[in-house]
Amino acid sequence: MTINEKSILRAQIIKWITRVFLILVAIVMMFPLVWNIYSSFKTNTEFLTNAFALPSGLEWDNYVRAIAKSELGANIFNSLFVVLETLCILMLCAIPCSYCLVRYKFFGVKVITTVYMAAIFIQATYIMIPLFLQMNTLGMLNNRVAIGLLYAAMQFPFAIFLMTGFMRSIPRDYEEAAMIDGCGPAGILRRVIIPMAKPGIVTVGMISAMSAWNEYPVALVMLTDSAKQTLPIGIANLYEIQKYATDWGALFAALVLALIPTVILFIIGQKQLLQGMNVGGLKG
Repeated sequence: MTINEKSILRAQIIKWITRVFLILVAIVMMFPLVWNIYSSFKTNTEFLTNAFALPSGLEWDNYVRAIAKSELGANIFNSLFVVLETLCILMLCAIPCSYCLVRYKFFGVKVITTVYMAAIFIQATYIMIPLFLQMNTLGMLNNRVAIGLLYAAMQFPFAIFLMTGFMRSIPRDYEEAAMIDGCGPAGILRRVIIPMAKPGIVTVGMISAMSAWNEYPVALVMLTDSAKQTLPIGIANLYEIQKYATDWGALFAALVLALIPTVILFIIGQKQLLQGMNVGGLKG
């Protein structure tokens, strides 16, 4: 066997070992999700007898009890309201801000960009006490609109980071051509920049939506009224109730219901999400 043939064989072996390893990692990562789904169809007796065994039948009544014994419907509505508000505020502010930071040169632009990049590492949980006191002073506790505004502010630095990377990759020739046709800055942003930066905008939207949908500590502190609590708080409350009632089937059913929107969102936009993360990360 020649040296070249040995190199090819070694490369093939490494490739197959890598594939097998990645398949095993995928199985390990997927198992909790699969276990959660089939556990939602088990009776309490089956779950307590063998938590990892497959169900003997499909107990759809678990989903009925999950909704009937909790405020899951109201929690889902509150989460959808907050997520949509977060996305609207974030897009209205982050898109023009990113464009200005990339295309316009003015005093302090580098400082502003650096501050935004540094703010990515400042999580709301680190400043929870002053944040709570400020929200209380402004009378914005137990306010879904205020929570959406707060979530948008939390996602703003990352949105700026990702979208500025996309907008830097857009050649200026398109903007110059639009200016020749009579477009002003607002027209260029609306007709040129936004369509060409669509993968980045979709990526920011998906990540922000999933973050707002799953956010727990801020909502736990800021929303004490059960009628206004979001889905993660509702799931936590349901867990506290069901673990003493030993109704594990209803608990797992509620978890599956909470997973459905994020799974659907990822399936629909996974291509643009991956494209956006790759391009944005390289160009940023």
